[in-house]
Amino acid sequence: MPERRLPVPDGLHGERVDAGLAKLLGLSRTRAAAIADAGGVELDFRPVGRSDRLSAGGYLVVAWEDEQPQRIEPVAVPDLVVVHDDDDLVVVDKPPGVAAHPSPGWSGPTVVGALAAAGFRISTSGAAERAGVVHRLDAGTSGLMVVAKSESAYTVLKRAFKERTVDKGYLALAQGHPDPTSGTIDAPIGRHPRVEYRFAVVADGRPSVTHYVTLEAFRGATLLDVHLETGRTHQIRVHFASLRHPLVGDTMYGADPVLAERLGVTRQWLHAARLGFDHPATGEPMLFTSEPPADLRTALERLAE
Repeated sequence: MPERRLPVPDGLHGERVDAGLAKLLGLSRTRAAAIADAGGVELDFRPVGRSDRLSAGGYLVVAWEDEQPQRIEPVAVPDLVVVHDDDDLVVVDKPPGVAAHPSPGWSGPTVVGALAAAGFRISTSGAAERAGVVHRLDAGTSGLMVVAKSESAYTVLKRAFKERTVDKGYLALAQGHPDPTSGTIDAPIGRHPRVEYRFAVVADGRPSVTHYVTLEAFRGATLLDVHLETGRTHQIRVHFASLRHPLVGDTMYGADPVLAERLGVTRQWLHAARLGFDHPATGEPMLFTSEPPADLRTALERLAE
């Protein structure tokens, strides 16, 4: 069992235990929080939890079990549709309830697992459990994803996403009516200061830019065409929640559960409807579009009644 003993530097005074450990030991904050939850962190020889605060000059003792590597399990996903396939990449239309890749705490199906079950060869670049994955969709978000099959495609596509040359378009149903009806949300996003697994608009967050246009206004909700300039975790969900217009069904970020139940929505109403990029081998412009699945269409029909 690895163990580290070290003093708390002045620069981490007042930091949460999980945030401080992540910085000190080069761990993800999720992993650091899990170590604290398991009783593996002592400060001045007294156990502390993930949300306790560090004090400069204090003495930390951290012990943890080695994390077992995530494995890609080949599990078929019948509703996952392959919309394009060539030697370098595969584009899929992902149903809700499917994660992009394996991760701690997720036991459901994944895109990479579904592709493996279908016999697709994908790139081995990146972490083993994320092989070929150049961008992600939340498990509860449906729509278009591209996965690299060749090593060169992985490198080129990763760079394209990093340099923001990929066209990422979404359809989103927000509660209420955003004012103005079209605009740009430019607000930094980082981890929520108090709630684990959530993100928020915070002063020291990473730059995040979302553009939106109203497509149709209903009574109590608005259908939006959303274009992402950046690609932060939960970006669309966080940005519209910060405007007090959370996405319908997104109870994690404050959506009204009564409205979601009335519309039959059991997840955030969010669909990756457009994906455009230059082919990593040929440079040919490629554009894919996808219609919202049945659960999201039903919600719109109920709103229009």
